[in-house]
This record gives sequence, structure tokens and C-alpha cells, in this order.
Amino acid sequence: MNTESDATFRHRDHDHSACVSEALEDADRYCAQRGLRLTRIRRRVLEIIWQGHEPVKAYDILDQLNQSGRRSAPPTVYRALDFLLEAGLVHRIDSLNAFVGCPLAPGEHSAQLLVCSGCETVAEIDDPAIRGILDQIGARHGFAVEPQTVEIKGLCERCRGDS
Repeated sequence: MNTESDATFRHRDHDHSACVSEALEDADRYCAQRGLRLTRIRRRVLEIIWQGHEPVKAYDILDQLNQSGRRSAPPTVYRALDFLLEAGLVHRIDSLNAFVGCPLAPGEHSAQLLVCSGCETVAEIDDPAIRGILDQIGARHGFAVEPQTVEIKGLCERCRGDS
């Protein structure tokens, strides 16, 4: 799995086969260790999400599932996504109404998603300084901050023309 120091924007020309294989192996291991059931459909939804590093919408997942010849309904996809979110294997990007795979250790953690406004590619980091600031703000107001996902919009190097 990636760590925060090597979180990078990976674009369409990136070879995702290693990412997909590693994500699926990690998910299998994580679920087995915690007694979670990574069913065939949940695993397939996770695989579809990991096919690229761009966010994937639920109906795009449904379309890909239906290409295999078996007809799936929206509730099937949403149930699989709920499981993957709860397990910490994917993140929901609220501003795009889409999902990305979690490249950091699965499970409960704070994450900051760097979302490129140009190409919509996403890089995940888990910066303790950002987490600390949120905890401090919460504490000042008598509020216990739970682990959460923070979306940070901007432009990646490629979209800025810096690469």
C-alpha cells in the first residue's frame, strides 16, 4: 500500500494492473482478518473502482457490472459500496458523487483527498498536521472530531503544466 510520502497523482497512462492486484490482495487479507465477507460482487465493485485513479460513479459501476452479462440492479451496487465504505476500502468523494479506492491501510483513518479540478484524478494523503488542526478546532468547541475524509480541490502538476 502507498504511504503518504509517495501519494501521487496517477493518470490514465499509468499501468493500473499492479494497483488493482495489490488492492484486491489487501482487501482479501483485511476482510479475512476481521471476519468480514468480501463477496464476489463486493470484490468486483472494488476491482472496478481500482481500474483507474479517477473517481467512479455508482451508475458507471452498474454499467460495467452489467457488461458481464449478469443483470445487476442499483441496490446491489449501493449495498456493495456501503460495505466497502464501512470497511475503509474506498472513499466517497461527495463533491463529485463518486468513489475511489483507498490506497492507505484499510480501516478507520482520517484522509485528505487531493482532487484535481482539471482531470478529476485523486491522490489520498493522511497528514497528521491537518488531522491535528481539526482535532484542536473541535476541542476548542467541546467537540470530538471523528476520523473523516476531507476533500481538497486544486490542480495537479499535469493540469498546471508543471510536469
